[in-house]
Amino acid sequence: MKEFASSNPDDPRVEPPSEEWLSILTNGHASLVRARHLFRFVPSAPRCKVCNNPFGGLGGRVFGMAGFRRSRKNPNLCTRCCDALPAGGASVDIAVLFADVRRSTALAEHTVAGEFAALLNRFYLVATQTLVRHDAVIDKLIGDEVMAFFVKGISGPGYRRRAVLAGVDLLRSAGYGNDGKPWLEIGCAVNAGVAYVGNVGEAVVDFTALGDVVNVAARMQRAAAAGELLVAGGIDDELVADAPRRRLALRGREQPVDAFVLAA
Repeated sequence: MKEFASSNPDDPRVEPPSEEWLSILTNGHASLVRARHLFRFVPSAPRCKVCNNPFGGLGGRVFGMAGFRRSRKNPNLCTRCCDALPAGGASVDIAVLFADVRRSTALAEHTVAGEFAALLNRFYLVATQTLVRHDAVIDKLIGDEVMAFFVKGISGPGYRRRAVLAGVDLLRSAGYGNDGKPWLEIGCAVNAGVAYVGNVGEAVVDFTALGDVVNVAARMQRAAAAGELLVAGGIDDELVADAPRRRLALRGREQPVDAFVLAA
């Protein structure tokens, strides 16, 4: 990784040793974890993707006065998480969840633009609320897709299981598993493995996860039918013990991926 030229070890531009990020991501950052547990009860979206600090509503105004404002480097992070956490990152084990709206192109074609936007906004809201409950880091809300990841230091020691449970919960929040028809067709996938996690970028900083495990999760999600959650093998054997299995031939990968198929 690049290190800025500086003779001052306290210079915030100097990327810290990986051990610092390893400690944050595996053992937990005490003040960050406490903040996430507090902010989840303040219903004021949108939020900081790291600490869940609300930016909107009364909660956003109150906590903004305490220094939890949007960062100029990244509006998806608060100033404390973007500027106070160190630059750089570390390679750690994570679980990654992708969820995507099915047939969104056809849906947009046959729906009034304002109604389609309202439907996606409802999807973002429901997905955010669901993932926050499961202590996920909501990485991206792009178009008709949601990406989140779970890491031990933030999501707790059961982070892999939390990812699977969050996927099932997300399907239920869209109306699957009930007698009625789901109000939105979505498919989900969960993968796990080692990724690079941390504050990435210079002029614009983003707290994110990068690596093959993320790419595979995205491609698995494309193979999920509406109402399905595909879970890669080895994530939580107990949760998927009775689930049917499917072998996935993913674009760009020589070896197929074995996955379990869960429903709400």
